[in-house]
Amino acid sequence: ADKALLTEGGQEIIDDGNAGGSSILSEVISFELLARCEGATLIKTETEIEYDPQGKITDLLVEIDGLKIGVSVTRAYRGPNNPYSLEAAQDLLADKLADILVSSANVVEGDRWSKQILHVVAYGPDYADFIVQAWEDMDDPDLEGVRADTIVVVTVTDGADGFAY
Repeated sequence: ADKALLTEGGQEIIDDGNAGGSSILSEVISFELLARCEGATLIKTETEIEYDPQGKITDLLVEIDGLKIGVSVTRAYRGPNNPYSLEAAQDLLADKLADILVSSANVVEGDRWSKQILHVVAYGPDYADFIVQAWEDMDDPDLEGVRADTIVVVTVTDGADGFAY
C-alpha cells in the first residue's frame, strides 16, 4: 500500500523481486536509506548483477558520488524465544563478510564495484550493540582478511517493523 512513497529505485526492487528468501523488504529499506541519505541511485538488483562463476551474490548495485557500490543486506534478528547474542552477531558478520569477498571476486567486469557495503538491519538497539561489538572484535589479526575494506552500516528499526524480519 505504501509503494508509491518509495523512490523509483525502491519500487524497482519490489517489481524485480529477489533471488529467493524473505529479504526483499529489508533490501528496500537499505536502498531507501542509501538513496535518501547518500544520494544513491539503483543500477541493478540482485537478479540483474552478473557473475563468473556463479556463487555468492550481492543484493544491490548502486551508484554513490559516481562510484559503483555493491550492497549486501542482512538482518540481525531472532525470535522472542531465542534472544540475540554476541555469538550470533559474530557468526552473522563472519558469514556475510566472507560472502562479500566471494561475490566481489566473481562479479563480471561490467558490474564491478569499487567497494561493498554490508547493511545490517537490526531489530533493536541491543541487536545493533552486538553487531558493533562483533565488528570491533574482528580487529583480531586472524580475521583481518575477512573484514577487508567493507563498510558496515547498521540501521535500527523500531516500531511497527515486523514486516522487515
